[in-house]
Amino acid sequence: MLKMMTGSLPTSTSLFLRPFTTSLSGKNLGVSISSVMANSGEPKESFGFLINKPYNPPSWALHLHPIPSQIFSLAHLPTPIHRWNLPNLPKSIDLWIKRDDLSGMQLSGNKVRKLEFLMAEAISHGADCIITIGGIQSNHCRATAVAAKYLNLDCYLILRTSKILVDKDPGLTGNLLVERLVGAHVELVSKEEYSKFGSQALTNLLKERLISQGRKPYVIPVGGSNSLGTWGYIEGIREIEEQLHIAPSMAFEDIVVACGSGGTLAGLSLGSWLSKMKAKVHGFSVCDDPDYFYNYVQDLLDGMHAGVSSRDIVDIQDSKGLGYAMNTTEELEFVKEVAAATGVVLDPVYRCAP
Repeated sequence: MLKMMTGSLPTSTSLFLRPFTTSLSGKNLGVSISSVMANSGEPKESFGFLINKPYNPPSWALHLHPIPSQIFSLAHLPTPIHRWNLPNLPKSIDLWIKRDDLSGMQLSGNKVRKLEFLMAEAISHGADCIITIGGIQSNHCRATAVAAKYLNLDCYLILRTSKILVDKDPGLTGNLLVERLVGAHVELVSKEEYSKFGSQALTNLLKERLISQGRKPYVIPVGGSNSLGTWGYIEGIREIEEQLHIAPSMAFEDIVVACGSGGTLAGLSLGSWLSKMKAKVHGFSVCDDPDYFYNYVQDLLDGMHAGVSSRDIVDIQDSKGLGYAMNTTEELEFVKEVAAATGVVLDPVYRCAP
């Protein structure tokens, strides 16, 4: 939203990762893009989509290090900005919304901006498959599975679920349907195991297993939130600046965003601070607490040699309520009210509790 004015691991992955087949009715339903093969040079017809091209950063970000060398065009950009007349909005507030939910169908949302940089690096490293991890209905995992298939890469997903459901087939609901349609390899881990071992250890163990099978995996962290992925929303700030050129008298004073893994927040806050925009960025954490995210964002900034404190450039507030992807009746009623009044359907996973 834009507002104006480690413990030790077992040696066998079978102790905590539960693989499930990705074929439906005995048929492989993965997407095939014959005109674009990531490992076989430039396509005959690009039309500006699915192209790996050199990356040129904004002038105000040239001092950051390292600067990505390549970017893969995966998103439909620029995404529009329009006025958002929320119900009961105070008259003193002029509220606008940037529609990153329109960045592409299966790839929609903030994840695809990060994947443009992460997938480019995966290709440059000669990867033949992608590993990532998240919740059972992770939007990031869905977007990664689709992006990988677009680029002729296999995708391995480690999905966190409850202890009761971890040994059952995860089904075909929500994002799982898309992931399994495009042929992603799904493995389940319980929330307790996830908390005990951590996402990095779990993905590394799967990486070692795939390497032992002769594969060349590339690991993407939770939410695509590392220093490289942060460039996705540095680019997002440049895009907003370019959009504001058509209305030079307009300026955004605040940028408000939900925070689930920290990468989007880091990119927006650093980009706004470095650019002429200078809007204050506010993050509402839907999991973990503000101190965790201040420290995580700081690690991302340090990884880019930004030379700035996260606490100086972003305001983070606790908004997890019952917890990640857990909703109260009042929150779901608010989602319904906003959709009915404005046509914008909010994601209940990243809703912000009052």
